[in-house]
Amino acid sequence: MSAVIDMQETARLGKAEPLPGRWLEQSLRWLVEVPAAIAVVAEVIILFAGIVARGVFHRPIIWSDELASILFLWLAMLGSAIAVQRSAHMRLTFFTSYLSPRAEAWASTLAAGGVALFLAIILHPALDYVEDQAFVETPALGWSGMVRAAAIPAGCIIALASICLTLVKRSAKDLLGVAVLFAAMAGVLYLAGPSLKSLGNWNLLIFFVGLLGCAVMAGVPIAFSFCLATVAFLLTTTRTPLLVVVGRIDEGMSSLILLAVPLFVLLGQLVEQTGMARVMVAFLASVLGHVRGGLSYVMLGAMLLVSGISGSKTADMAAIAPVLFPEMRKRGMKDGELVSLLAASGAMSETIPPSIVLIAIASVTGVSIAALFTAGILPGIVLAIVLGFVARYRAGAEENAAIRVARAPMSVVAKTLWAALPALALPFLIRSAVVEGYATATEVSTIGIAYCLVLGLIVYRGSLTWKNVLPMLVQTASLSGSILFIVGAASAMAWALAQSGFSHDLAARMAGVPGGAWGFLLISVVAFIVLGSVLEGIPAIVLFGPLLFPVAAQFGIHEVHYAMVVILAMGLGLFAPPFGLCYYAACIIGNVPPDAGMRRIWFYLAWLFLGLLLITFVPWISLVFL
Repeated sequence: MSAVIDMQETARLGKAEPLPGRWLEQSLRWLVEVPAAIAVVAEVIILFAGIVARGVFHRPIIWSDELASILFLWLAMLGSAIAVQRSAHMRLTFFTSYLSPRAEAWASTLAAGGVALFLAIILHPALDYVEDQAFVETPALGWSGMVRAAAIPAGCIIALASICLTLVKRSAKDLLGVAVLFAAMAGVLYLAGPSLKSLGNWNLLIFFVGLLGCAVMAGVPIAFSFCLATVAFLLTTTRTPLLVVVGRIDEGMSSLILLAVPLFVLLGQLVEQTGMARVMVAFLASVLGHVRGGLSYVMLGAMLLVSGISGSKTADMAAIAPVLFPEMRKRGMKDGELVSLLAASGAMSETIPPSIVLIAIASVTGVSIAALFTAGILPGIVLAIVLGFVARYRAGAEENAAIRVARAPMSVVAKTLWAALPALALPFLIRSAVVEGYATATEVSTIGIAYCLVLGLIVYRGSLTWKNVLPMLVQTASLSGSILFIVGAASAMAWALAQSGFSHDLAARMAGVPGGAWGFLLISVVAFIVLGSVLEGIPAIVLFGPLLFPVAAQFGIHEVHYAMVVILAMGLGLFAPPFGLCYYAACIIGNVPPDAGMRRIWFYLAWLFLGLLLITFVPWISLVFL
């Protein structure tokens, strides 16, 4: 969504970019996009070769994980740099969208300046980190740790050059104002340093509520807001070298479980490009399209099938909405109802595997990914049933009764089923392979990618062309980089909070809530709804998952059940206006003004909340299949 807003802003400003500037930007894009695309392809080949070598020839490649880990950090940093170039890092634009055009342009300069400031501060520690890794040697390949660690300063340098090219297009007045503001803030923090140190943990409110909140509201990307608050806290109140921040960012991004993120993102791109989502929707429409509110059921069913594969709720919605919205409008449904149902279906399906959020929560809490994949299905189905009743009441009443849709003949149903069968098998193939132990959550995505390529080239011919391969790979790197950098930034911030003793204080306070386990669950639901709305999904999970899961264990709450509760609560906040980013993404995809659904969506979210309470207080729903 932020990329769309930035494009709109550029168009409004109407500045013609000088030819040398365009040439530099284009060269920088090629410098990072081509290696990032190669890294995506290389990761798929390495992991798929490892599966074949182990499963078919029974001769595992001992160095495959090491090479995959090295390439993974390069992919994450290059992808993050691409996201900087494209203004694709997650950010909150609710507050800046209400500013005047002039003030909004200044806020945009401030946001870009915040990114540049952090990259400039962290560049020298990143180079020092590379030198420190010279003493590390990979056990199988025998390579120096510098080969891998060099990805961090390389990504920072490219991102810094890119954001500087963006800043030179801004007015000199805006640039001067932002520079003066940053200098004033640095001076105030420097002079107030001794006083802040004496405040103890109260200074956390200044940095991680005040400074962080201001940065997020100003439109600074969430990951860079985390980093700026962490760096300011450490420089002002501690003697901790910033080398530690680089190490924590590296550690947060480097979990092999997270390698599944770019691979599932690529898989989702293939599902869309090959037309597999389209044929699944066509089959569901032939079965349910004639009943009252039938296309609403089709949307819910399609989101259950597609959800989680792409790694992006925006991609999930983009694969479904354009196929269904035109026909639903013809049947008389209002735009506000359409976008409300689309947003609610996105929140409903957060736990459907293979979900990037499930992978993220497994990486930071140590919960079994296979258990999460198994448990996530039924809660999603329960919420889909709840929304099905709501859709029949609301969407069905919206339809034009004069438009009668005939039941599709069995021949049409059979034809669409035959066309959709290979596509319908993909979600079950992925989930079964992980749950049954044939492949890890990381490896199974490569099986899905190979399966999609075969379908695209043989079954659904003509949808996948060479022309869209590079854009698809670059988009995969960009989305993955933005996700992974948020995980790294949140890990660094979580470490700073833990070092301050905040985590222990929070755990103690949460452990003392009235109502025991049920009170703790209820507070967790409310907290993650708020956090999901303000911080986006994955940052909230990475920041507070490691803090709250041990407290849940003290109350005897099963870790998988607690994971389902917090993920669904986070998803509810993610789609709740006025802050939820994914609500506005749904509006953009459906070409619907946000105001059209602002009132209607609350009815859907209220019923989703009741469904969430049912899942919260009936653990059987989450644990029955374990």
